[in-house]
Amino acid sequence: MNKKPLIILTGPTAVGKTKASIGLAKAVGGEVISADSMQVYKGMDIGSAKIKPDEMEGVVHHLIDVLRPDEEFNVVRFQKMAKEAMEKIYAKGHIPIVAGGTGFYIQALLYDIDFTENDGDDSYRRELKAYAKEYGAEALHERLRAVDPKSAREIHCRNVKRVIRALEFYQQTGTAISVHNETERKKESPYEAFYFVLMDDRENLYKRINRRVDMMLAEGLEEEVLALKNKGYTKNMVSMQGLGYKEMLDYLEGRCSLEEAVYRIKRDTRHFAKRQITWFKRERNVIWIDKKACGYDENKILSTMLTYMEGVICYRDYSEVRNF
Repeated sequence: MNKKPLIILTGPTAVGKTKASIGLAKAVGGEVISADSMQVYKGMDIGSAKIKPDEMEGVVHHLIDVLRPDEEFNVVRFQKMAKEAMEKIYAKGHIPIVAGGTGFYIQALLYDIDFTENDGDDSYRRELKAYAKEYGAEALHERLRAVDPKSAREIHCRNVKRVIRALEFYQQTGTAISVHNETERKKESPYEAFYFVLMDDRENLYKRINRRVDMMLAEGLEEEVLALKNKGYTKNMVSMQGLGYKEMLDYLEGRCSLEEAVYRIKRDTRHFAKRQITWFKRERNVIWIDKKACGYDENKILSTMLTYMEGVICYRDYSEVRNF
């Protein structure tokens, strides 16, 4: 049975995925599905580096601006929403291009990972939430470390929801969720997939990150976070724990200076990019696209990706998509 095509375009934050995804979509007749944990939220535009309407160049985008910041968004919901978007894209005879830097989301979609739901009894979850509130996120994280060290290494202690989900899974099944996920990851993908990871020289990538943060400040990140705060969105929400948002919220609430907030955003974003690279290095069947080796030429980056797909995915004559 022929598999349906799926293109993935990912890489560390600030590497240039957005521009590359537009060229790719125009070349293959694709639509973009955002694999970003922040761009799904309305009103969180600057801090998430959300693509602007004029930058889309007519390419249809999915999973952008569809949830309020107080709504829950996690890997299970992403997987469901992305699958629904893919069916619509296939129905039009187009190709889905999953673009974004959230590796866990991409993995869940690519291998159709089974996230076993709980049995409806949420008493243990409520107990864990109460524990985290009383003793703090780090204490909760230590409980996870005791039963599932691998998940503890992969899940940040501030991501309380994922920590709780991992503990809940262990309590329900007696199996570490990391073991379950590892088994799921070994499954063959149900798609004819091309998994591109856009990469850059680390020094240049870090410079791009610093410039991006400076641009976010210039474009009004402080005002964006203040507007969210005034609407009642707080640091307890997962959305407001995103990079750039939690630091600016600390500044606005007097917990640090603006200078300190900006320093932390840049530092933590660089650390985040490093973790993303580590994640992608562990993934199977990845095709690395080195921007430096391509001379930072967007057309060469595009032609390199198209060459890998030659004979499998049809695309317009390359001359038609030059200077995209």
